[in-house]
Amino acid sequence: MKKIYTIEDLGCASCASKMEDAIGKLEGVNKVAITFMTKKLVIDAEDGQFDEIIKQAGRIIKKIEPDAELRPYRR
Repeated sequence: MKKIYTIEDLGCASCASKMEDAIGKLEGVNKVAITFMTKKLVIDAEDGQFDEIIKQAGRIIKKIEPDAELRPYRR
């Protein structure tokens, strides 16, 4: 399953890179990409684990940048 999220209040490209690396190491994650300029997180993960992976990703994001918030992407 592939979904797109927005990371609100993402402050720097270095933080985005750290987040991407940490989320990519989660079990069940096939691919992850965070683009600092657009503040988008694109994640491809196993269907059965997806909800838990997103919860863990949110915790990782908060740990690296406490003011950042993971939100569903809206066009």
